[in-house]
Amino acid sequence: MSRSIIGLIVVVAIVLLGFQSYTIVEAGHRGIVLQLGAVQPQVLEEGLHFRIPFIQKVIPVEIRVQKAESSQVSASRDLQTVTTTLAVNYHLDGVAVNNLYRTVGMEYKARVVDPAISEALKGITAQYTAEDLIAKRSEVSAKVKDALASKLGLYNMVLDEINITEFKFSEEFDRAIEQKQIAEQQALKSKLDLERIKIEKEQEITRAQAQAEALRLQKQEVTAELIKLREIEAQLKAIEKWNGALPNVTGGATPFINVK
Repeated sequence: MSRSIIGLIVVVAIVLLGFQSYTIVEAGHRGIVLQLGAVQPQVLEEGLHFRIPFIQKVIPVEIRVQKAESSQVSASRDLQTVTTTLAVNYHLDGVAVNNLYRTVGMEYKARVVDPAISEALKGITAQYTAEDLIAKRSEVSAKVKDALASKLGLYNMVLDEINITEFKFSEEFDRAIEQKQIAEQQALKSKLDLERIKIEKEQEITRAQAQAEALRLQKQEVTAELIKLREIEAQLKAIEKWNGALPNVTGGATPFINVK
């Protein structure tokens, strides 16, 4: 019985050692090798790997794209309070995750990513006025991305993309912006009204000038011969309408004799 128990223990120990001799690194991860607590230079790729039982330990680290969202309160160049909401996509450099683990550890988001986002946002927003932050949003976003990429790169992290989802200002500033927009719209409307009135006035002047020119040309064309011709035309029309009966009297001092 004792030999059977010893044999069973040996078999179990061998099986356990066999399982402890291998590790599997899942897809989207890298394996950090610790040998008696010391970080080793090699980084394990995805797949099955051999390790020394009880001496080496493998820490899996995800290298897929991760997302961090942050809302930071800062001051613009004109001392307006601005709350910026930023979404950041980043991933760990698979080749150097062992260095990240050695220098920062697994709490890299809280220790590096979040402070880097805050510092980059505050540094860039301080370079712009509140209105410029709105008008030059793409430019601000590009500068924040460059600054943040440099900071994360120091810790073997790669910045993929950032998106500024919102700029939020104080209620007083929002009201001031609204009043300014209303004033600009009113000024534009007044300008358009003045231009419309000016155009209408010019059209009236043009019509009046055309009418005056037409009258002038008509006066130039009226001659004594034209007047005589118009009188003859009027007499001919009167003769065409005459029914053959002579009037009893005619205008003027000398009457016609009644031939009847």
